[in-house]
Amino acid sequence: MHPNGKRPKAHGRVALALAGLVAVMIGLAFASVPLYRMFCQVTGYGGVPQRADIAPDQPLDQVIKVRFDANVDHALPWTFAPVEREMDVKIGETALAYFKATNRSKTPVTGSAVFNVEPARVARYFTKIQCFCFTKQTLAPGASAEMPVTFFIDPKFVDDEDTKNVHEITLSYTFYRTNEAGIAARSTGDPGS
Repeated sequence: MHPNGKRPKAHGRVALALAGLVAVMIGLAFASVPLYRMFCQVTGYGGVPQRADIAPDQPLDQVIKVRFDANVDHALPWTFAPVEREMDVKIGETALAYFKATNRSKTPVTGSAVFNVEPARVARYFTKIQCFCFTKQTLAPGASAEMPVTFFIDPKFVDDEDTKNVHEITLSYTFYRTNEAGIAARSTGDPGS
């Protein structure tokens, strides 16, 4: 003990401050994923498209090529591919594309799709109205389904200096198997189970 008796109090305050700092850091770690997801959805950062209820009233005469890419995680026993590999879309006009998924297993399987847009600087203008990726998808054994995505390219795309030389956009999906709690499962187990 310090001769004037103040050292234990100082240590207690430091320990309390450090415990508070650790609690804040743990809280931020848990909040970081949802906060990052919200940031990406609002800004289009990382190739995350925007969402809207309807397309603009007046599409432009300018057309852009949209390519579609489809991938499946090894733990999901599905085939998954775009029905059309690409389409020309008027900027500001509602477009509809389909993807086809087939469950190759002998049991029902649920999957969830993640998506992005390339080049990433275009994502803030790529807006989805409706998409199979907004919800989990369950396919019966051997069943197939066509899954639609309705989207438009925001007309502000043509006014952005960063997108002036973009003539092609790629919308890419990857399907993952989900577990019963609805969380993407990236296991290395038997894909047919």
